[in-house]
Amino acid sequence: MSRKRTVVLISGRGSNMTALIAAAVDPTYPAEIVGVISDRANAAGLGIAQSRGIATKIIQRADHPSKDAYDAAIDAALTGFGADIVALAGYMRILGRGLVEKWQGRMVNIHPALLPAFKGLDTHARAIRAGVRIHGCSVHFVTPEMDDGPIIAQAAVPVMVGDNEDSLAARVLKAEHRLYPLALGLVAEGKARMEKGHTVLAHFADDADNATSVVMAPDPLREETDLEQLARITP
Repeated sequence: MSRKRTVVLISGRGSNMTALIAAAVDPTYPAEIVGVISDRANAAGLGIAQSRGIATKIIQRADHPSKDAYDAAIDAALTGFGADIVALAGYMRILGRGLVEKWQGRMVNIHPALLPAFKGLDTHARAIRAGVRIHGCSVHFVTPEMDDGPIIAQAAVPVMVGDNEDSLAARVLKAEHRLYPLALGLVAEGKARMEKGHTVLAHFADDADNATSVVMAPDPLREETDLEQLARITP
């Protein structure tokens, strides 16, 4: 099996990056993590990647005279790594249209909300303010418009009575760490691809396989509560 060479872009602690690296330790996983790029020299995720023997590169906006020059440096690094797929994992910069379009269909992102709800920042606080009872995360193909690309897979978690932003964020993060490896695997295997602005999913063997491959109700749901209790607290 030819594994897809994947480069991860981070800005901070790199917890989703770490989940992808852990998944790729399995030689049967269809993607291998060959490089990590950060826009911040002090990103904790750089040390984690280096400790796993993965090449890292720091590309900071301040070191480049223009946004186009910055995007060109990222593109050159991706090409240098021989990237087949680019995975954004807590990368906090918006990439330029030209770079995104060049890598379109091969660039994915994880967002801490059930898109198309709560695009942008502060998703957990906004979910609590909105009074939603179900929240979660989404992996999607990246397009020039922020958090607007076709959805590949999603995971849902309950919003519990008494939740605050931190407790909800922690529950969603557990789901992210399971969802991102699953979704990257689908893309690397060619089971999820972007065509004409939509995600096209391969035919799965049966409905159960289909459902578990693109929608998750992760273990945190069962750890926090059972379905009867969730029904009792859900209007």
